[in-house]
Amino acid sequence: MVNLDLSGRTRLDACPGALQVHAAADGGLARVRVPGGRLTTAQLRELARAASGYGTGVIELTSRANVQVRGLRTGVDAEDGSGGAPGFADRMARAGLLPSPTHERVRNILASPLTGCDGAGTMDVEPLVAALDRALCARPALAALPGRFLFALDDGRGDVAGLGADAGILPVGADEIALIVAGADSGLRVSPDGTVPALLAAAEAFLAELSARGVTAWRIAELPGGPAAVTARVRAALGTDVHAVPGSGAPEPVRLRPAVRGPVGIVPGRDGRVALGVAVPLGRLASAQAEVLADVAASGEVRLTPWRGVVLPGLALPRSEAAITRLSDAGLVTGSGSSWDGVSACTGRPGCSRSLTDVQADAAAAVATAVASGSGPAPSPLPGNGRRSAGERRDTGEAGGGTLPVHWAGCARRCGRPRGRVVEVVATGDGYRVELDGRSLTCTDIGRTAAAVAALRGEK
Repeated sequence: MVNLDLSGRTRLDACPGALQVHAAADGGLARVRVPGGRLTTAQLRELARAASGYGTGVIELTSRANVQVRGLRTGVDAEDGSGGAPGFADRMARAGLLPSPTHERVRNILASPLTGCDGAGTMDVEPLVAALDRALCARPALAALPGRFLFALDDGRGDVAGLGADAGILPVGADEIALIVAGADSGLRVSPDGTVPALLAAAEAFLAELSARGVTAWRIAELPGGPAAVTARVRAALGTDVHAVPGSGAPEPVRLRPAVRGPVGIVPGRDGRVALGVAVPLGRLASAQAEVLADVAASGEVRLTPWRGVVLPGLALPRSEAAITRLSDAGLVTGSGSSWDGVSACTGRPGCSRSLTDVQADAAAAVATAVASGSGPAPSPLPGNGRRSAGERRDTGEAGGGTLPVHWAGCARRCGRPRGRVVEVVATGDGYRVELDGRSLTCTDIGRTAAAVAALRGEK
């Protein structure tokens, strides 16, 4: 997508948190940062219960591996007698999900979801997630970062380095880490021990650049010449702890490509154990589904992914088979080939006042239409639509609905659109406009929309 010059913003970032709740059309919206996407099973259960006690009973997974709860009510919670957003925030704090009230909105840290699980990465970045989070919260000045500023720690497999982070890392050689600035290789290299200082230096450089220019911006890429200016400040701040490429005998800067799908199904791991990737239709996790995930997570941990899915690490293979049965029965996707693969949508009505329609319901109807026409397997139900019996579980051997991702949007803003090449389905008020590579087709009913989407998703 094109990076727009938004350095002329006239207001500060108002991205919601658990304490700074957004007043959406369907009630209060609270967003909880989950650095690295790591949740203990106890924290996941508490999220599920708080979502039911205060909101709609659905946990929404975000493209930054965070979570949000909508429809926060002003009534009294039956369990603890509190109500509304303050009660929800208090529950999150007691669960250990709000370690810093001043920095809660800036703890946006992506990490490779399978790091340390399968040996595919060149380094385990999980300890770095915790170290970065602690160091970030320990620097008072960094509380001024916009709530959209994003860190990414890629373990070398290249899955999150291309997702447009403001500051990130990617191992590129033995003991050499590339510093990513504004979604591209900055040309700076640090040692593994220098990764956290380099990321913090990039965040501080961004704030310094904003101050020097006297402007408001939410992301480094919004500043004209911002990536180069931030890179120069980082190099000056780190001195001999960083070096630049290309140079004599040094490699060229690495090219980054965004991953469009997260892991789904069994991933062989170490010591005879496996990880299980689980896709969540439209990123909407019902409280009951969250409880099932917590039940089957053998390691006591679940990992949220930036593709609005979940990874369960450290399962013994026999246990993974039982987990697949329970998760499939709960309406979650545990294998490749689902018609939900690569399907995303914005909030739509009733949650967003700008949306022209209930986008998520229409996306679900289109998936069901594709299944009925024979272009994909039966979809998992969305939260609130009930559970399937074992006999109704999806056959993972069937073909899905195409290779390209598809994003449904309730208006021309296209909120939540994934990076890269995507089939876009944009509401028009009397139907949808389906777009890809400059081509556009207007459809007035879900059947025609589903057919157009299926045709375009099959293109290479």
